[in-house]
Amino acid sequence: MSPRHASTILRPPASLGVIGGGQLGRMFLQAAQRMGYRAGVLGAIPEGPGSQVAHWSVVGPPDHLPALRSFLGQVDAVTVEFENVSAPALRWLERRVPVRPGWKTVWVSQNRLREKTFLARHGLPLAPWRPVRTEAELVRAVEDLGSPMILKTAASGYDGKGQVRVDDPSNAGAAWNQLGRVACVAEGWVTFASEVSVVVARGADGEAVTFPVALNRHERHILDSTVMPAPVGPIVSRDARDLALSVAQALGTVGVLTVEFFLTAEGRLLINELAPRPHNSGHLTIEGAVASQFEQQVRALCGLPLGGTDLVSPAAMVNLLGDLWKDGEPDWAGMMRRDPGVKLHLYGKKTAAPGRKMGHLTVLDPDRDTALARAIAAREALIRR
Repeated sequence: MSPRHASTILRPPASLGVIGGGQLGRMFLQAAQRMGYRAGVLGAIPEGPGSQVAHWSVVGPPDHLPALRSFLGQVDAVTVEFENVSAPALRWLERRVPVRPGWKTVWVSQNRLREKTFLARHGLPLAPWRPVRTEAELVRAVEDLGSPMILKTAASGYDGKGQVRVDDPSNAGAAWNQLGRVACVAEGWVTFASEVSVVVARGADGEAVTFPVALNRHERHILDSTVMPAPVGPIVSRDARDLALSVAQALGTVGVLTVEFFLTAEGRLLINELAPRPHNSGHLTIEGAVASQFEQQVRALCGLPLGGTDLVSPAAMVNLLGDLWKDGEPDWAGMMRRDPGVKLHLYGKKTAAPGRKMGHLTVLDPDRDTALARAIAAREALIRR
């Protein structure tokens, strides 16, 4: 972030722009609009989830100079909804308006080799890993890590894409071929008890806050459900939040950052991945927290004091994937009749496909286990029998 923008405070009705027109952009726009800001999107496709609710939109790739110029003409400040954004494009914008998070945070987070090198340099806990960019490095990774190990592409992997498990060292070469022999990270196998995450918000003045730890469960490498607060005990909870703050501070992040962890049976936390933005596991903060992760993103972008991260109630969230549409439109009315307390969020995606995130359900309940059971039951009620 340019020093000349560090003390900028933007007040409504300033115009805020988000790069990326998916559901995270959509929810950022909705939070900004509730606070009185004009808000628009730079997205690759017209009528995407973000464009549907935006005050204005620019269609084009985020590294296309004409699209960037048109976008710049509409905005007083810029944020992102995903990490796979051109760092040079963000740097170009950053010379002209506040961009939060800055290009360096995004650049580190969009590549697993850079990310793990950065975290290791700052002494933050990671699973054993090795770079794989050559045949020699692949051989060394197999020797050092053994099997099973996970081979992941350094760039562009999400929801389990771009990774292969290697159970037999003799299959490592075939696994790398399967990934296109691109730059990869090899990770030693970690036997973990659970996966947790912490969403951090950090302002331009260095003030930072964390939401309670979230407990995440995945199916087919896609987040299926989240419960907050996670039932991990006060010591693990404190350690996870402290580590997440340390990552945000080391990166100098301004905005929202999510840190995903493996939690081992011994109670050890290992950082799995970073996301320099709001996260699927934080969606339940829309109803569940004093200020949601998206409101925090707006506040940090505009130079405002951060909001409260306390929960108004324990909460649970379940994702709605396109698989639910295989027999036709889900039974929304039946689900709402079954449990009037369930909150429905649909993202406006026109085509449902297996594994595609179409929306989510959130339930607040004094008991987190009951909240999760209700959310799962509500999703089951959507299936037409």
